[in-house]
Formats: sequence, C-alpha cells, structure tokens
Amino acid sequence: MDHYKVLGLHRTATKEEIKAAFKKLAFQFHPDKHSQSSKAVRDNATLRFKQVSEAYEILMDDRKRADYNLRWRSGAGAGGGSHNYYSQYSYGYGRNGSNYEYKPRSGFNAGGFTSKFELALRVLTARSSLLNLGFAAAILGAIFVIDTSGETLWKLQNSGKSFEETMKSIEKAKAYREDNMKEHP
Repeated sequence: MDHYKVLGLHRTATKEEIKAAFKKLAFQFHPDKHSQSSKAVRDNATLRFKQVSEAYEILMDDRKRADYNLRWRSGAGAGGGSHNYYSQYSYGYGRNGSNYEYKPRSGFNAGGFTSKFELALRVLTARSSLLNLGFAAAILGAIFVIDTSGETLWKLQNSGKSFEETMKSIEKAKAYREDNMKEHP
C-alpha cells in the first residue's frame, strides 16, 4: 500500500497538504458516519479509514516518513505489490477516548531475529546514541590526555628522578629536619 496514493498526494507533499487530505478522507470514511450503512459499505469505509489514518501517521512524522520513503525507494513498495512495511501495526476497532488506538499487531514477526536486529540497529544509529557515544569518547580521550600530560610535566620538572625517588628524598629531608630540630631547639 502506497501511503501517498491512499491520501491522493505526490511524494513531495507538504505537511499542510497531508493534513488537508487526511481531514477530507477521514471525514469521508469515518466509521461513525457509516454506522447506518450496510455491512459491506461499513467494512469498506472502516478499512479505508484505517488506511488513511495509517498513511497520515506515517507521513506526518518526519522520521517515519523518511524511513518509509527510503524503504519505498529501495524496492519495498516499488513493485506495486501488496507489501506494507508498516503492516505490523493496526488500528484497533475499539475507541480509546475519541481516537482510534494505534497498536502493534501481535502476529507480525514478533520477537524474530530480523526485528530485534533492526531495532538494535535503529537504537545504535539514532542521533542521541551517536551523540552519547561521541561524548563518552571525548571524556575518555580527555582522561588519557590529562594522565599523559601529568606524567610528561613531571618528567620536565624533575629530570632523571622518578616519583618514588622524589618521595624518598622528601621523607629523608623531613627526617633530617626533625633530627636537627631535636638537637638544636
């Protein structure tokens, strides 16, 4: 199912055009409007309303729309077949307040390797994950630089002596000073 065709729009449609097309078609196919119609008409209107609502939800969300367009271009929908990438979701028949409920369909590849891999890939490539990873790398790099620079500064100031040797010299100097203080009060 091509979401753009469902709404009667071109792929370059703006959000305003999508919203206007959705309002027009949602009003036309809303199940409440067809409650007194025959079962066939009512079922067809309900199906069309679900399709229109799904198309609207996908195309109004920038991330979902970009993902849909990418998958469509890569061949998921280009053949005109009945493939629907978002068919793992369905609109519930019952109402949740005044809106129809958008919920995962239970039988669609639930827990399969592909969906778990895809989910992990999306999480790892999400902008926030990449920013967090970059931030962590910057912190680790700073720690390494500070640790290395401290050692380098020590070597510049105290050529030829290690830290341990310097501490021994300080202890000897303290002991010598204490002995001198005891002998010459």
